[in-house]
Amino acid sequence: MAKTSSGRTKKARVPAAIMAVVDAVRDKKAEDVVVLDLRTSDAFTDFFIVCTGTNRRQVQAIADGVEMALKAKKVRPTHVEGYDKGEWILLDYFDYVVHVFSPAARAFYGLERLWGNATPLSLPAPKPPKAAKADAD
Repeated sequence: MAKTSSGRTKKARVPAAIMAVVDAVRDKKAEDVVVLDLRTSDAFTDFFIVCTGTNRRQVQAIADGVEMALKAKKVRPTHVEGYDKGEWILLDYFDYVVHVFSPAARAFYGLERLWGNATPLSLPAPKPPKAAKADAD
């Protein structure tokens, strides 16, 4: 949260492009989703979206879900790393970078700790799951 000139705390708005990523990772059941605002730091990008998958297959599925969701909006990553290994997949979209980790890799690399000067953004609560259509008899 950012401080206003009057000293009050103001909730930072999450950009629509970042929310598209957040929605995509949540659709694939990513855990511990965090968005770090790096615009006030000396970073090479504006935002990190960090999340965790419980196993290699889910880590890859989360990355696939992000790529598919953004491809539908005609946005493609400039670089992808780590997909085959599935421990830490990095999707670089220039203005933001998506990091999808296994639990062990996330604990080991500690991006939130390394980028401690970044501002974590408050995310809206996840959307409730869509109800399955009842079969009409």
